[in-house]
Amino acid sequence: MENNEYFTEKIAPKKNDTKPPVKPADKPRKDQKRKSRFGASERADINLLAADDNSPKVEIIGVRFKDVGKVYYFAPNGIQVKHGDSVIVETTRGVECGDVVLANRMVSQSVLVSPLKPIIRKATEDDFRTIEQNRKKEEEIMQTFTEKIREHGLDMKPIEVEYTFDGSKIMFYFTSDGRVDFRDLVKDLAFIYRTRIELRQIGVRDEAKMLGGLGICGRPFCCSSFLGDFHPVSIKMAKEQSLSLNPTKISGTCGRLMCCLKYEQNCYEDFLRTTPKTGAYVETSEGRGTVIDVNLLTGILSVKLDKKPDVPLTVSKDDVKVIKDGKIQIDRDEMKALKGLE
Repeated sequence: MENNEYFTEKIAPKKNDTKPPVKPADKPRKDQKRKSRFGASERADINLLAADDNSPKVEIIGVRFKDVGKVYYFAPNGIQVKHGDSVIVETTRGVECGDVVLANRMVSQSVLVSPLKPIIRKATEDDFRTIEQNRKKEEEIMQTFTEKIREHGLDMKPIEVEYTFDGSKIMFYFTSDGRVDFRDLVKDLAFIYRTRIELRQIGVRDEAKMLGGLGICGRPFCCSSFLGDFHPVSIKMAKEQSLSLNPTKISGTCGRLMCCLKYEQNCYEDFLRTTPKTGAYVETSEGRGTVIDVNLLTGILSVKLDKKPDVPLTVSKDDVKVIKDGKIQIDRDEMKALKGLE
C-alpha cells in the first residue's frame, strides 16, 4: 500500500518535486495579484471594469463553482454564453462544471493572470445527468467517510464531500481542534474509491458557510447567502461601534465575530474622524469639560463640565471645540478574553 498511486500528493509527494509546501495560512498581500487554484484571476469584477482603456483587451467570462463563492475568469474560446448558463471547464482540480455569472466581455489584459484557461463547452443534458449522479455519490461517500473516521478513532468532524465532475478527485472537508494524522484514513479511502483523495481541514467560519443556518438576526448566514469571501473582523471594530463586548452579542453561530461588523465600519470611521471621543477635553458655551458619553450616529455628546460636574451638559459635536481628543481603548484583560473571537 505504500506505493499506492492514488495517494494525495500531500501524503506521497513526487521525488523530483523540490518546491516547498505552501502553508494554508499564507496569504498574499492585498495589492498582489493572486493566482486561482482554477488557473484564473481572482480579481474583483469592479477592477475589470476600471481597467485602462488604452491597454490590450482580452475576452473573458466569469464562472462560479458554488452558489456562494468566488468568481473565476476563463477564456470563452469563441463560445457566446449568457448569465445563468452552465459550462464545462478544465481546472487544476480536474474537469468541473460551473455557472456563468459574467457573460462575454472585453477587459484589460493587465488586470488578469494570463493566459486564461479556455472553457471546453456549454453543459449538455448528459452533463447535468452526470452532475446529479455525482451528488448521489457524494452522499454515499460522506457516509463512508464518517464510518472510517469512527473506525480509526480520529478527532475529526466530517463536513462535506466534493466529487469532481470527471471523477478524477474527491475532496473531503473536516474540522478538528488540532492537527490530525489521517494518513491511514487516506489509504483506506484511496483503496475504496481508486481515485485521487485530498483531505482538507477547514475553520469554523468555513464550516458555517458550508452548512448554513440562521443568525441571531433571524436571517440566513451572510457567508452562506452572498459573501463570496470572508473579510477581517476585529474587536476594535466592535469597540469603535460602541457595541457591548459581551461575546454572546457580537459573535455568530460559528463562535467568531459577526461578519456584519464590517458592513458599517467605514461609516463609523468617518464619524470618529469628526466626533470627539470619550475622554476628550472640549470647550463649550457653558465652559470647558470632559466628554463622558458619545452617540456617533447623532453626534450628541454628554460633557462633564469643570464648573458643574454634577449636571452633565448635552451638546452637539458641532457646538464644541476640541482641546485634546480622547482615545478608544480596550482593557488588556478584556482584549485577552475576547481574542479568541477574531
